[in-house]
Amino acid sequence: MQILGIDIGGTGIKGAPVDSLQGTLLAERLRIETPDPSTPEACAEVISEIVRAFQWQGPIGVGYPGVVRHGAYTLTAANVDKGWIGLDARGLLEQVTECPVTLINDADAAGLAEMRFGAGREHPGVVMMLTVGTGIGSALFINGTLVPNTELGHLKVRDKDAEKRASDRVRVEKDLSWKDWAKRFDEFLIYVETLFYPDLFILGGGTSKNFDRFSEYLTARTPIVPAGLLNEAGIVGAAMEAYEHHRTRD
Repeated sequence: MQILGIDIGGTGIKGAPVDSLQGTLLAERLRIETPDPSTPEACAEVISEIVRAFQWQGPIGVGYPGVVRHGAYTLTAANVDKGWIGLDARGLLEQVTECPVTLINDADAAGLAEMRFGAGREHPGVVMMLTVGTGIGSALFINGTLVPNTELGHLKVRDKDAEKRASDRVRVEKDLSWKDWAKRFDEFLIYVETLFYPDLFILGGGTSKNFDRFSEYLTARTPIVPAGLLNEAGIVGAAMEAYEHHRTRD
């Protein structure tokens, strides 16, 4: 089934039609900068622009950078405007796009795609997906089943949210070398390892394409691999979630 997948990020909103059963993009993704301020209304207009660009009529899956409840309500807003907190985001986006919409935490979306089509495919046990970009997202899977909204990027490391020390945004803003940034990220990675002792770490988000530039500096004992779908995983996973939602609803 074809679904339009949308990935809301702190710096960019990306979208493309997806074959949700094959895990592939059906057109080159469109990226538009996240508006500043990133209010729900402003982001909804960007999403509507993506819908119009693809002349889309049909279900839409949206990955949101925060906690999402019941595919509709956004409860946190670490890297977007606080107006998203407590919002019926599905209602807003359905009104603006005139399409059925399902929302999911963005890291959970990326994790779903990786577990079905990417680096976590058929991997048993405990798998932890970490997406590193403007912030740090997380998705936890136990024997292939998602534990939603873990949001481990907000664990405290040296009295700061981990993503305030070790996100890709921090690397860029502080002009850190890959080695220096990796030391910060490794500290967070080891912390997560001691909490969950996963069988596999999958690293996604914007840094995944540079995995070879920093992987040698990571010291966690758990095997670490880059996301197979790289930065497209969030779009694919959002479409997958929308497909499941509408399949079960019908």
